[in-house]
Amino acid sequence: MAWTNYQKFLALMMLVTGSINSLSTKWADILKSKGSDGEERYFNHPFLQTLSMFLGEMLCLLVFKLVYYKTRNTGGHSLTAGTQNFNPLILMPAAMLDLIGTSIMYIGLTLTYISSFQMFRGSIIVFVAVLSMTFSNKQIIKREWLGIVCVIIGLLIVGVTDALYQTPGESKGRNSLITGDLLIIIAQVVSACQMVYEERYVTGQNIPPLQAVGWEGVFGFSVLSGLLVVFYWTPAPPHFDNNPRGTIEDAIDGLIQIANNPLILVATLGTIVSIAFFNFAGISVTKEMSATTRMVLDSVRTLVVWVVSLAVRWQSFHWQHLMGFGVLIVGTCLYNNLVPRCRTTTEDDDVDSVTDIVNTEA
Repeated sequence: MAWTNYQKFLALMMLVTGSINSLSTKWADILKSKGSDGEERYFNHPFLQTLSMFLGEMLCLLVFKLVYYKTRNTGGHSLTAGTQNFNPLILMPAAMLDLIGTSIMYIGLTLTYISSFQMFRGSIIVFVAVLSMTFSNKQIIKREWLGIVCVIIGLLIVGVTDALYQTPGESKGRNSLITGDLLIIIAQVVSACQMVYEERYVTGQNIPPLQAVGWEGVFGFSVLSGLLVVFYWTPAPPHFDNNPRGTIEDAIDGLIQIANNPLILVATLGTIVSIAFFNFAGISVTKEMSATTRMVLDSVRTLVVWVVSLAVRWQSFHWQHLMGFGVLIVGTCLYNNLVPRCRTTTEDDDVDSVTDIVNTEA
């Protein structure tokens, strides 16, 4: 069935805003600016960047309220369909997992390539599947197992490439790349816990997705704002004390750097606005088309991010990355039943799948 113009617009919006979100975050990381001590250094403030992500998610709640009040007397809108009779605190655990996972991812992003960051996020399929079997009694069929194996092989290729190849003149060291990749994988474990929690405790409440994302943004922003005060006074371990105070996070230094370099401000605003539009587009794609379509578009986003990072010379080209990306895409397609094959039975279709769990924001 051919896509309508509106569906094409949603798909393009998701692809563009999702790519901008990852690229703008990395762009900020490689920009320099004078900090609170007058010294010029890279903008290394992952927790402040996480706060901006939650601010973007809060905008989703604003959009939801505007659409809800505008259409409540005219039959409502598909984006607001669902119950309003729920306790928002049910979203607090998901928001805390989102906070932890995103913060770890952004720390990892400062240590590795943007393309590796995007590719390693694909490992979430593996952890969602394992956790779903453990806590939700989901059964994974052979096709999905094959897809998971391909995803693991693809990620191993990317990881080994990062570990072995170091182009002369590149600013990143081998230990930095390996640490960053490992942190991103750890973050996917946390994000998988978030998805399984949402599938088990939130989906049954029939909460409108846009509203759920917005409330998670409110809780995440509120808690992290308080934590930034604590982090301001907490000494950081070696190699992570990249601010004048040598603490986990110096939000004041980060704000001063943003004020001293308009490009960092542009990158930060890009993160805030893009995450809001990305969540809106992603939820709309799921409603208008399917969660599988959303997953495929997210895979295409990985390709866009990788091509752009090569074009702006944020990293060198290694053909092994291309091979790893290809295997990763094949695994994702297998997992989502997008690879044509001859079948003599429809037995697979009668078994519960965990595919639809993996349809949340990034």
